[in-house]
Amino acid sequence: MDEKRLVVALFGLLVAVVVGALAFQFIAPLTVSVFLYYSTRRFYTSLRRLRVPARVRAVVVMSALAVPLLLVVSYATVLLAVEARQFVMEYALLDVAATHVDWFGEMESLPDLTVSGLYEAYQAGQLSPMVDFLGNHAALLTTVISNFFLNLFITIIVTYYLLLDGYRIREWLLRFDDDAIIREYLEAVDRELEAVLFGNLLNVLAISLIAIAAFSGYNAVAPAGAEVPYPALAGVLTGAASLIPVVGMKVVYLPLTGITALPLVLGGDSSLLVYVLGFLVVAVVVVDTIPDLVLRPILSGKNTHVGLLMLAYTLGPVVLGFYGLFFAPIVLVVGLTFAHTALPRLLGAAEPDGLSPNQMRLDDF
Repeated sequence: MDEKRLVVALFGLLVAVVVGALAFQFIAPLTVSVFLYYSTRRFYTSLRRLRVPARVRAVVVMSALAVPLLLVVSYATVLLAVEARQFVMEYALLDVAATHVDWFGEMESLPDLTVSGLYEAYQAGQLSPMVDFLGNHAALLTTVISNFFLNLFITIIVTYYLLLDGYRIREWLLRFDDDAIIREYLEAVDRELEAVLFGNLLNVLAISLIAIAAFSGYNAVAPAGAEVPYPALAGVLTGAASLIPVVGMKVVYLPLTGITALPLVLGGDSSLLVYVLGFLVVAVVVVDTIPDLVLRPILSGKNTHVGLLMLAYTLGPVVLGFYGLFFAPIVLVVGLTFAHTALPRLLGAAEPDGLSPNQMRLDDF
């Protein structure tokens, strides 16, 4: 009997190693999937009140994330291209670019950003250097694009089935319960992960609304020459950038400040720069500092220390790369919850606070 158990255990260990090695190859999309699952599960559960089928609820939840994100990114890309073309043409920067970048060597003017405009530029040979560059690096571009869509596909599939079958994974894990320690620990981890990661989603939404209001309010009082372009789009991007560690929202409002100030400097109208400086102060204080001090402690979970969570968001990408932004907070929550719930029980403490059942507590008096 013991020999059979040993064989089964060795086989199980081998399977676990193989599965773990395969999962490690796709650790980034799997981590993002867990992050998205806990960020959206409360929304998914709330749709049950409408008696919507589970599969439809999962599709609705994922569409509610993907569609707005796709629209914002597409809209921002088109606006960036249009504004960059207008800026280059207005300040005659094409000649400067042609002397430093081979792609612009044969261009007398930038083509219209339409299908017909690009086709005419291609027929005239203006896009030949760019086409040659893309052709020479086709293998690299193909690898990057295919890896991106593969990771995106894995993220979508895993998130979808976690929403549908997450309770089955929970029931399977609880089969190994021992004196309710495992159940208590897993339920505590589950609650804390949902609180922390769903709090991140709420933080993004709140900062987006605050940024939109602040940027629009600034435009209402600033003169036309010093207005911030596209305040609503800039506010949404600022909220999304709040997930980025260390720099956070600065990757949006600092370039936005530069974009607002650059035409004033090139046009010689430096008297309006005081308004741009005022915008920077509003962005730093109202959008960046105050929400970080007020909202983050409220939306950071019940037991997870805010400082440790900020360190996890900061050090995770430094140590692990991009997916560390999502992986490090998850590991932090799992470890801290173990220290709060399972570890005292394993070390002999009969109560979660580490006190003996017979020991008097302050509430007893």
